[in-house]
Amino acid sequence: MFTPDRNVWVTFTMKILQLCKKFPYPLKDGESIAVAYLSKALHDLGCELDLLAMNTSKHYINPDDIPADYNHYDEIVLSDLDNRIKVKDALLNLFTKDSYHVVRYISEDYTEKLIKLLTQKKYDIVQLETLYLAPYVPVIRAHSQARIAMRSHNVESEIWQRIAQNTPFGLKKCYVNLLANRLQKFELDHLNAYDMMAAITNRDLQQFRKMGCTIAGHTTPIGLDMSEYGSGEWRVASSESNTVHPPAPSNQKSKIKNQKSLSFIGSLDWMPNLEGLTWFLENVWQKVIQKHPNITLHIAGRNTPDEWLKKEISNVIIHGEVEDAREFITAHPIMIVPLLSGSGMRVKILESMALSRVTITTTLGLEGIDAAADTEILIADTAEDFVQQISFCMDNADALPQIGARARAFIEEHFDNKKIAARLLEFYKT
Repeated sequence: MFTPDRNVWVTFTMKILQLCKKFPYPLKDGESIAVAYLSKALHDLGCELDLLAMNTSKHYINPDDIPADYNHYDEIVLSDLDNRIKVKDALLNLFTKDSYHVVRYISEDYTEKLIKLLTQKKYDIVQLETLYLAPYVPVIRAHSQARIAMRSHNVESEIWQRIAQNTPFGLKKCYVNLLANRLQKFELDHLNAYDMMAAITNRDLQQFRKMGCTIAGHTTPIGLDMSEYGSGEWRVASSESNTVHPPAPSNQKSKIKNQKSLSFIGSLDWMPNLEGLTWFLENVWQKVIQKHPNITLHIAGRNTPDEWLKKEISNVIIHGEVEDAREFITAHPIMIVPLLSGSGMRVKILESMALSRVTITTTLGLEGIDAAADTEILIADTAEDFVQQISFCMDNADALPQIGARARAFIEEHFDNKKIAARLLEFYKT
């Protein structure tokens, strides 16, 4: 733990088995970053960690591509899983009471490898990363005396309830409602199946309490390794003209053009990201262009749908997946995060602020991040709000470095990964 009076870190050993529904690499999405930075910090504090991760068809990684610096794990075990959404399976699921979200992560191979680890080693904590590992609680109970901690990245059912609310009436809305209700039932049934709940935000923890969670609870936000985010210096834009170019190859790093450049980055196979971006382009973007004809929006995201890569939208460049997310964010002075649904904490907002960018997001997008509006971050909840905030940035270029600097200071103070890990270990010790 960190002792401010001595300005040193005190380490102690705790054996932790971390269960994940995908391997936490590359660090291009919030879940991977949340898992990787916490596990590295726990290792630095003296913990011994093993990882059992599903190697899914959606986020497959070749074991030979696992980077050498993932040596904070004593042992890494992968379990291949085809979790693709299949029409036949989805239709058959309608005749059951099971959550289709969850059943896609139930695997005999994963169960066998989990049992092998639990019988070969003695763990103090088995840490489940997200609700989708909950089906394995009975297996852990049967083969280990370890305490089980749910590290909840979101109130999962809340995400789908919000998506359902935003879905137009029709068959799709009925189906999304069904998915949300079944996921909520699963989440409610398992709220007290664990020994401890480590929620990503205090707001989420309070939601779990309202839902009936009575076990020991702790808030464990996403922490960042600030050494990975540069000095925080504001990058001054060049004076070259702001020409709209054809879409860049997905492996091409973005280079800053000028102050009239916005970015959006996020996995575009995650429905809240796709929903928010679509809403922004349909309701906001043309109004922005009318006021600022030379502005550009750069869109990047893992698993960008093919139809998006073919889109031709005025003053928009769609990059697909970029090689370096931090470089992409830094290349543009302003990031938009127009989230209309979702839950938990948005790591891309943390990264944008850590890189001293000006971030414009919704009140919902800022949940769990207590940054000061109009000081450390800009808030926009309607189309008119977004137009107004973007116009403010275009018309007040001198204010952007100041907002960026305050954003960086906020992240340094509240989201240091090692301090967050130390507090989690104190919670685990109680």
